[in-house]
Amino acid sequence: MCGIVGYIGFREAWPIVIKGLKRLEYRGYDSAGIAIINTNGFNIYKKAGKVSFLEGFTEDKDRSGHIAMGHTRWATHGAPSDRNSHPHSSNDRRLHIIHNGIIENYATLKEELINRGHQFESDTDTEVLVHLIQEIQEIEQIDLLEAVRLALNSVIGAYAIVIMDRENPDQLIAARKGSPLVIGVGDNEYFIASDATPIVEYVKNVIYLKDNEIALVKRGGLLVKRLDNVIQTPLIQELELKLEELEKGGFDHFMLKEIYEQPRSIRDCMRGRINCEQGKIALGGIKEYAEKLKNVERIIIVACGTSWHAGLTGEYLIEEYSRIPVEVEYASEFRYRNPIITEKDVVVAISQSGETADTMAAIEIAKEKGATIFGICNVVGASIPRITHAGVYTHAGPEIGVASTKAFTAQVTVLTLMALYIAQQKGTLTTSKLTSLLTELNGIPEKIQAVLATNELIKNIAEKVKDSRNCLFLGRGSGFPVALEGALKLKEISYIHAEGYPAAEMKHGPIALIDKEMPVVFIATKNSSYEKVVSNIQEVKARKGIVIAIVTSGDREVEKMVDYCIEIPDADEAFLPLLATIPLQLLAYHIAVMRGCNVDQPRNLAKSVTVE
Repeated sequence: MCGIVGYIGFREAWPIVIKGLKRLEYRGYDSAGIAIINTNGFNIYKKAGKVSFLEGFTEDKDRSGHIAMGHTRWATHGAPSDRNSHPHSSNDRRLHIIHNGIIENYATLKEELINRGHQFESDTDTEVLVHLIQEIQEIEQIDLLEAVRLALNSVIGAYAIVIMDRENPDQLIAARKGSPLVIGVGDNEYFIASDATPIVEYVKNVIYLKDNEIALVKRGGLLVKRLDNVIQTPLIQELELKLEELEKGGFDHFMLKEIYEQPRSIRDCMRGRINCEQGKIALGGIKEYAEKLKNVERIIIVACGTSWHAGLTGEYLIEEYSRIPVEVEYASEFRYRNPIITEKDVVVAISQSGETADTMAAIEIAKEKGATIFGICNVVGASIPRITHAGVYTHAGPEIGVASTKAFTAQVTVLTLMALYIAQQKGTLTTSKLTSLLTELNGIPEKIQAVLATNELIKNIAEKVKDSRNCLFLGRGSGFPVALEGALKLKEISYIHAEGYPAAEMKHGPIALIDKEMPVVFIATKNSSYEKVVSNIQEVKARKGIVIAIVTSGDREVEKMVDYCIEIPDADEAFLPLLATIPLQLLAYHIAVMRGCNVDQPRNLAKSVTVE
């Protein structure tokens, strides 16, 4: 959520920053703004609404200059409006700031600054920070870098910031804590962004600022120091991101493209990690902890949203194959409890972005209590891979659509590999069984390709139920997390109220809602719960519910009793989530498109939740 783009160099800055803001639209936002310096002075343009509104608003204005910074805002303090949009200015109009995150003690700071004569023009916490920097600089008579350093030592919260100074127009100051910030290193030019997507076409070398680091960026070089004033030697890394991965590639929406990328993303996730002939798994990221995993007494999975659903799938897999107790916790709840954690536990933190604020806070709690922390993440260089002891990247590639699709199946793939890896270490699976499972897992991408071939059928079903106001998703065993994920996809992009339940729990309340207007989606594949799910289907049909069933290919029994049937290839029960999730993603996508919803950027949502 929120996005930052900055540039200092020899090129015209406006096209770089405006294109960068468009690239960051997937993060979720409600307003946009840009500050730009040229020989004529300093210009700030900001507008509530889309980046395109800002672009149109400035068509007849001076947009020249070689130094600029831009921002897309997702409202926390203050409603979306022009006045609350970034950049914000200090009381004397000398300093200007853009900011991702939340300053938690802003109210106390604001009251003190008002007592000192400051006047505020917005309702934001961000404006308080730039006023505080001005106040410290004036009182202490110090340079701006030192004033920013001292100010940041006084604030509580999370931030990624970029600051401009009218009196020193040839520099930018950037800093981060708990919110990502990357600096692209070019030839006598620098780019600043909240992730690599806006800058990948300009540079290949980047610096990922660490928490509590501050950077002074000039055309001729940069200085990085910690907030305790210790100068740092930044690590320059090569970007793995490719420009073509950020384009739609002929698809109408990023979400649809990413659904269709899943055979490739799952294959990339497995590449180099499984040997089907020998029946072996190699997970280099956690190899050092093989002995720990062999003897671990409990695994705790912490995550949010879709990643939590992946974690729930992981619980089924790890307990089934590794015979280790697993608990799955919402990171947002875990961090505010007093959880019982010991050094014998392994905590697995799952996050697509690697920047989820609640998950990072949960990691810190678990580390304080001595647990070993593993991360499962998609973004190389993100915060979670840096603060965990070890981990596994999903290698799904950039996911631009806010509604997670390929990231979910990649996370489930990693958790499947992890479950089988632990089983391999503990000897809870025979070599022949492990070989059989790995061989079948290796064939999952082709089976997903077969599921994608049902797209037109799913589109037709979507047409029939697109006007529904409510929907239930029901499954048993590993089909339950799939039901939860299917319901989440539908509600977040189509705005239809949807809930996922264990199928047996339908009789404990939700059955009261079922009537001829209510679609009920069943995960009804042939597995250990098949007969029970068939009974649940009959109960819904007896109450005239509209039943959509995900079934194993060739199942004619269920086909006869339901309204709509979507077939998926037969597979071991362990791999059901990887296959059954695909038609639910397509169903949600088509319903949302038919309802005229913004599929890639659903209202009120952000891709990366970097604040509470």
